[in-house]
Amino acid sequence: MDAKHYADVLNEHHIKPTANRIIVLKTLAETGRPLSMMELENKIMSIDKSGIFRTLSLFKDNHLVHVIEDGGDGVRYELCHSHDEEVDDDLHVHFYCEQCQRTYCLDHIPVPQVEVPQGFVVNSANYMVKGICPQCAMARHRA
Repeated sequence: MDAKHYADVLNEHHIKPTANRIIVLKTLAETGRPLSMMELENKIMSIDKSGIFRTLSLFKDNHLVHVIEDGGDGVRYELCHSHDEEVDDDLHVHFYCEQCQRTYCLDHIPVPQVEVPQGFVVNSANYMVKGICPQCAMARHRA
């Protein structure tokens, strides 16, 4: 996809397209899995940590990314597949590999409905399954 496509996506979410915002969006889109702040910093050498963080915060506020707990001690950022600018209806299960510490989207598996007691209001859900990814399992099997 070209820069115009990414600029159009930003405009759809009421975000002014700038070079840095396009770079962050492109990186998230091309990687295809949730990324930690450190992974983004390592992939985007042209933008400092605070610039990446400000961009992610703006994206989150405008429902372009959502934040998931990564199964370890941090968070990861993932593009929303939802096209609703008000609500993120893109809830799905994530898988955290305990060996390579990568988090994968399991887009085809929805988060199970959880009934909460009366008086509680659910704003979001984070459903993480932990284990070993196929690549790590194969490497383990060969060793």
